[in-house]
Amino acid sequence: MTPRRLRLGAAFALAFSTIAVPAGSARAAAPPNVVVILADDLGFSDLGCYGGEIATPNLDRLAAGGLRFTQFYNTARCWPSRAALMTGYYAQQVNRDPAGSRPTWAALLPDLLRPAGYRSYHSGKWHVDGPVLEAGFLRSYSGDDSGDYFTPAFQRLDDKPLPRPKPEDGHYSTVAIASHAVEWLDGHHREHPGDPFFLYVAFTAPHFPLQALPEDIERYRGRYAEGWDVIRARRWARQRELGVYDGPLSPLDPTTVPSWNLAEEELKRRVGPGEVGRAVPWASLTAEQKAFQAAKMAIHAAMVDRMDREIGRILERLEAIGAKDDTLILFASDNGASAEQLIRSTGHDPAAPLGSAMTYLGVGPGWSTAANTPFRLHKYWTYEGGVSTPLIVHWPAGVKARGELRHTPGHLIDVAPTLMEVAGVTPPETWNGATRPAPPGRSLLPAFAQDAAVERPFLYFNHEGNRGLRVGDWKIVAPAPAAAEGRWQLYDLAKDRAEVHDLAARHPEKVREMADLWKRNDEEYRRQAATSPRPPRPGEPAR
Repeated sequence: MTPRRLRLGAAFALAFSTIAVPAGSARAAAPPNVVVILADDLGFSDLGCYGGEIATPNLDRLAAGGLRFTQFYNTARCWPSRAALMTGYYAQQVNRDPAGSRPTWAALLPDLLRPAGYRSYHSGKWHVDGPVLEAGFLRSYSGDDSGDYFTPAFQRLDDKPLPRPKPEDGHYSTVAIASHAVEWLDGHHREHPGDPFFLYVAFTAPHFPLQALPEDIERYRGRYAEGWDVIRARRWARQRELGVYDGPLSPLDPTTVPSWNLAEEELKRRVGPGEVGRAVPWASLTAEQKAFQAAKMAIHAAMVDRMDREIGRILERLEAIGAKDDTLILFASDNGASAEQLIRSTGHDPAAPLGSAMTYLGVGPGWSTAANTPFRLHKYWTYEGGVSTPLIVHWPAGVKARGELRHTPGHLIDVAPTLMEVAGVTPPETWNGATRPAPPGRSLLPAFAQDAAVERPFLYFNHEGNRGLRVGDWKIVAPAPAAAEGRWQLYDLAKDRAEVHDLAARHPEKVREMADLWKRNDEEYRRQAATSPRPPRPGEPAR
C-alpha cells in the first residue's frame, strides 16, 4: 500500500463499514477509484439488462457483477441533470434550471473529492457553467456539439478549441470520448499510480441527430420492421421476467410532443413522407412510413451499441492497469429518451444515407415511447418516462452483491454524497467563504449493501414548468402550465408507475398537502440559488 493510501485508510474505515470488504485485501480501507458514465437521452429500457433487445454486453456484465436500481431518477433534461450529479443539489438550488451561473458555494465533485487525494478527469459532454478545468478537472476533452457526430464544430482539449474534423478524418464522437478517457487512465496510471482517480465520461449518444457508423447500423438493419408496438410489448415482458418492473404499461400518447418540434407538415416537407410526428399505433402507418421509422430505430440502436462497445474499451483499460476491482463504476442517463424532432447544425439532406453526417433526424415520439418502456412520455416532462434512468453500480472490491436489484428510489443528487462517503470526505459547510445549504441528496451506501430504503422526505422535480414531487410511493405531477392541462395529478407508484390512473379526485387532501410541500421547497430552492452569486466571468453578461 502506498503512503498516501495508508494516511487515508483510517478516515475511510467508517464509511466502508457497511460495504463488503474482501478478506485480506490490502487496499480495502482506502478510497476506490471512481468512474461515472453518463449517457444522453437513453431510454429506461434501451439496455439489455433493463429489458431491451439492443446488444449492450459490457453494461450487462457490469450489472451482472453488481447492482441495478429500478427507481432511480434524473431531472428530465441534460444540463439540470449534470448540475445535480456534479453538485449534489437540485438544479434550482444552484441556479442551473433555468440555466445560469452557480452560486459561489456550489462546489463540483472534483473539489469535493480532492481532500481524499483524488485526481479528476473528464471526457465528453460538459454542459455545466464555466470552463472544465476551472471546475477542478486536471484533463478534459469536451465535445458539447450534439449536432454532428462526424465533424463536430465545438471540441475542446483542456478548454482550448480544437480544429473541426474533416469528413476524411474518420472522427466519431462516441469513439473520441472513449479514446480520451482511456488516454486519461493511461496518464494517471503512469504518473500517479498511488492516487485514486475520478473519471467522468459523458457520452453524447444516443442524443439526436441519429448518426452512426455504417457498420453499426448494418447490425440492426431490418431489426425493427415489427414496429414500436411489438418492441414495446416485448421489452415490457422482458422487464417483468428480469424483475426490473412489475406493473402496467402506459398507453401511447398521440397528442403530447415538445412545443418546439417541427410541425407534422414541416417534417414531411423537410424530411420526407416517411416521417411521423406523433406516437400513433404502428398499424396506422403507411408502408413507406414503417420502413423509414424502422430504419431510424436501427440507427438509434447502433448508437447505443457503439456506446457500449466504447465502454468496453474503458473497462479493458481499467483491467489492464489493475484498477477494475478497486473502481466504483456508476452508469446512468441524464433523462429519458427524447421525442424531439427538429433540424439544427448543417441541416438535413433527404437524399443522403440515413445516419450519415448529412442527415439530421430524431428518433421521434413513437420510438421514444418504446425506449422509455413501460413509462409515460419522454425527456422534458416530469412523468416517469422523462425522469427515470437506469443506474448500474459495479464495485467488485466493495459491493458483495452480484446481479441484484435495488428498488429503493434514488436520484442524481445522491451521487455526490455517496462518493464523498466512499472517499471518507466530510461535506464542507462552507465554500468560497459562503455557507452551503443542507444538501438534499442521500448516500446510497446502505442500498449498496442490501435492498434497504434510503430515508428521505421527498424527491422534487421541476423543469420549465413541468412539476413533480414524490413522497414515499405517492407522486404528484403536472405538465407545464402552457399545456392543455397544468393541474396536479396524483399517482400511487407502488401500483402504477406507468401513471395511468390519476387519483387526484379521490384524494384531494393528499394533492393539497404535497402541492404545498412542493411550493414551499421550490421557493426555498430559488432563494438559495440567489445567495452568494458568483461574479460574471470576462465576457459573460451580469445576472
